[in-house]
Amino acid sequence: MDLGLRGKKAIISGATRGIGRSIAECLATEGCDVAICARTATEVNEAVSAMRVHGVNAMGSNLDVANTSAFAQWINQAAEDLGGLDIYISTVSAQSFDWARSFEVDIQACVSGVEAALPHLKKSDHGSIVAIASQAALLSVPSYKPYSAMKAALISYMSSLSRELAPLGIRVNVVSPGEIYFEGGFWQRMEQEDPDLVAEALHKNILGRFGTPLEVARAAVFLASPAASFISGTNLLVDGASKEHVQF
Repeated sequence: MDLGLRGKKAIISGATRGIGRSIAECLATEGCDVAICARTATEVNEAVSAMRVHGVNAMGSNLDVANTSAFAQWINQAAEDLGGLDIYISTVSAQSFDWARSFEVDIQACVSGVEAALPHLKKSDHGSIVAIASQAALLSVPSYKPYSAMKAALISYMSSLSRELAPLGIRVNVVSPGEIYFEGGFWQRMEQEDPDLVAEALHKNILGRFGTPLEVARAAVFLASPAASFISGTNLLVDGASKEHVQF
């Protein structure tokens, strides 16, 4: 299937490792020009170099998305440097037990990023926004209350945004991953810190394994692409059928 991404322009927040990195690389392999940001300059430079191998225009900058004014300025500059903007993808998460930090990164940074991207997306014939939430938003997770609550708020925000922006031709969707394993990620840490939790997670998943960042990225890139032109307002679970509830 041709996703129609060749020559499109995308900005991805938080894209030097894990799911964000895989999304950026998937976009690049489809011929999409990309701009990324993250906090560590060396990681940004390495990721940009890897994406340029695919023959696309790739650029990046190191910044903290919680600094919303600097983040918005970067988005405006990146859209100008790319020569336009068709896709905005928000992947950053504090993954913190701190309520204030979780709100700053998971909600406020996403809202600020969307608001900065919107003037550019309105000029596109295929404007699209995708946010990465979590299956935790749909569950009761006492140990991770700030994370779960912020991801639930993110889904609600994006759902409302999809209705608001539909008349402008801008689609808005969410991808909610289940247990995803990657180097430096949560589940790798839990192998050392809480192996019983790892065993429990694997036991609950009918597929018997963790997901990969690439499996989430493929879903996100499809939703962001013109190939998903009549899909907006959805929350797509990428969890390997690990949960028993019915999603309406």
